[in-house]
Amino acid sequence: MKPATLARLPWAILAAAASFPSAAAAFSPAPACDASEGYSASFDGRRTFTLRPADLEAIKAALPTDPAIGAAYRELIARADKALAAKPASVMDKRGIPVSGDRHDYVSLARYWWPNPANPKGAYVRRDGDTNPDIESNRFDRSALSRMARDADTLALAFYYSGERKYAEGAARVIRTWFLDPATRMNPNMNFAQAVPGVSNGRPEGVLDGASFIGVIDAAGLVAPSGALTTAETAGLEGWFSRYLDWMLKSPNGKAEGKASNNHGLWYDAQVARFALFARRPEIARKIVTAFPKVRLALQVDASGALPEELTRTRSFHYSLYALGAAYTVADSAACLGIDLYRAEEKGRSLRGATDYVAAWRRRAADWPYKEQGWPADTLDALLVRADDAWGPGAYPRSIGGDLLLRHRSR
Repeated sequence: MKPATLARLPWAILAAAASFPSAAAAFSPAPACDASEGYSASFDGRRTFTLRPADLEAIKAALPTDPAIGAAYRELIARADKALAAKPASVMDKRGIPVSGDRHDYVSLARYWWPNPANPKGAYVRRDGDTNPDIESNRFDRSALSRMARDADTLALAFYYSGERKYAEGAARVIRTWFLDPATRMNPNMNFAQAVPGVSNGRPEGVLDGASFIGVIDAAGLVAPSGALTTAETAGLEGWFSRYLDWMLKSPNGKAEGKASNNHGLWYDAQVARFALFARRPEIARKIVTAFPKVRLALQVDASGALPEELTRTRSFHYSLYALGAAYTVADSAACLGIDLYRAEEKGRSLRGATDYVAAWRRRAADWPYKEQGWPADTLDALLVRADDAWGPGAYPRSIGGDLLLRHRSR
């Protein structure tokens, strides 16, 4: 079965269709996200913020009869069984020791920095777009963080669709190990993230590594009805994120990242707003989303809808999509507070305009006038599914396959 693709309308019509309904969930008849409670009231106590009950309930109902959803489900269960059999990831797994001497501190290596061939023992040098494979080595925590977030998400979804408690217990074990167990938990900071040997022990850019935590919050919400995470543990998780939020707002690296004028600044906002909602500090999230049009849209999107800071990169289209993904996450958090950033406009700049800009290049990789190492067609399609959720149905092509079939309805 091919992925469902709907509404192949001319882009000129789409760009002009300002009257399309905005479907930030809080502005439709669908269940609404309610501030720090998320979707819990309409999702049997599951406090999610990204995963929407209307989508997941429709997918679950279609699971017995839809071959494509069935195939995606079987692949999910296979991944979940593998995650169940694995030891939960922890910051204690790394071979390297942070300069603090505390193994509970997270450590990662900056992605695009390499040893200098002219001075192999000297400071690293930057090669934009060229990933140093050492970032995934067990000297650092990045690989463990990625696996933790992936396993928590996989196991939580497996529990939701199968109803088998073992998957909820597995997700709880993954979350407990990384955030709560005194023997294995991460300290709530990114002081030593994206370090550059010979340059810095940790940089503001390292705050970006914490974006993986956004999905973990929804995983915790999905397994809530099982009781696999106790009430005390859930409160402890909220406390961890509250302390991490304080670090983001008050530390030198956190404050510097908040001032970034590219995708890093957008992901900073995405994290702060979502972590604040989860930590039951919605006033902080409200400050972020209220400032977003003037601080981000007006300054980071140009009149054409492009994001100029991303166009300078060697992976310019990839980073344009990556930045928009962060902006959508901010808009989803804003919807939980009754603020519609999907329809916001500042000095002629808007998320709709930025989305139209990237959508116009779908299936036109050869025409893209900037540097791009590998055309991210699947990433664009996934982004446009989120765009169609926001402005559709029918606003953008909706091509859904693989894991997305378990997160978004085909309509």
